[in-house]
Amino acid sequence: MSVDTVDYTMRGRKGATYEVTGAVQVAPGLVVFRLPGDLDLNNPARWNIGHHSGLVVAEAMTREFAMAGAAAIAPLYDWTRDVDDLNGDVDEDTVLTALGRHYCGTVHSHDYMRGDVSRNGTYTDADIEEAAREAKADELNAYEILLAMTDTVPWMGLDTNDFNDAHSSIVTAAGAE
Repeated sequence: MSVDTVDYTMRGRKGATYEVTGAVQVAPGLVVFRLPGDLDLNNPARWNIGHHSGLVVAEAMTREFAMAGAAAIAPLYDWTRDVDDLNGDVDEDTVLTALGRHYCGTVHSHDYMRGDVSRNGTYTDADIEEAAREAKADELNAYEILLAMTDTVPWMGLDTNDFNDAHSSIVTAAGAE
């Protein structure tokens, strides 16, 4: 699987286009990219699998899921083909099944959340400090902190290693066991 980064132009609704830098070229014709911060502010699934045409194939909660989903569908079709030509051959059930095995879904398939969750999957030291303060005030143990993180922004959008690092930092700062 290639890890080349490219600039990518995502096509949105009603003909709008959005420039994305640092998309990962997963396979010929397929890229994985983070949804621009000013789009779908209520959508916690910030990672997308895109077709070279600019259309979005699927979304995922984490980069890991999107990369795995893209790798799973890459061998199914020649994704470098034109969308109109490709549409005639694509078996949607096959693609959706392959994507679903890696926790990827169709665009807008993830439950939207209240407020701006566009930071899902990215965090700062201040986020760690705030989470540790809350955990300490609520007298949470390490396991309870883990459970709380799995369903809250920004933690639920982190890849595995980043999530584990953040969890360890919060547990340590909160003095939890």
